[in-house]
Amino acid sequence: MELLRPAATDFRFLLSRKYPRKSALNFVGNHYQLSSVERNLLYRSVFTRAVARKRRAKTVRIGELAGRKLVIDGYNCLITLENAMKEKALVLADDGFVRDTGLVFRGFRQSALTRKAWFLVTSVLKRYRPSFVHVMLDEPYARSGELAVLVNRWMAEEGVHGHAETTRNTERQIAAMEGIKATADSNIIDHADMVFDMAGHVIRYILKKRLIRM
Repeated sequence: MELLRPAATDFRFLLSRKYPRKSALNFVGNHYQLSSVERNLLYRSVFTRAVARKRRAKTVRIGELAGRKLVIDGYNCLITLENAMKEKALVLADDGFVRDTGLVFRGFRQSALTRKAWFLVTSVLKRYRPSFVHVMLDEPYARSGELAVLVNRWMAEEGVHGHAETTRNTERQIAAMEGIKATADSNIIDHADMVFDMAGHVIRYILKKRLIRM
């Protein structure tokens, strides 16, 4: 952290001066000789004050979920929670969202941890009772259709009113849907009116994991 915090300060400074994000990260990463994991941590956690302020203003409190439609970015939430349970590094980003540094994307494979991660989400849904829960899963991920079937079954068993489905363009689909968006995906957050960090809430208040702060 003695190395990363100065790097984060420099990265934040370059972003505030309108430097392209990837170019700024490359410059800072090379200057501080950062590893790929360290660079990914900066990329996913450091934002300008203006961006962070705008995103924080969209964040709803957990009590606001009650009686409202909730759209969950399924893989974003589940992968983050699985990495948390695997003790991967977790960072509380400038914009207030919790993100992991596991570098798991379309290589994700569902496992016993996936069910545990979903039931952590279910514990929140059952307590705060959204009116309806849409779970959107990226179709290109392996066995996404099977996971949608499982999530539908789990919601029915736990009395959660909702539906899980796959989609070819999750970001665009979620952006077009009505309701609070449960995600830490920057693109979705920037196009949403109301956002809730579901994985972040579970990590901070249920799993109570240690977070890196920049």
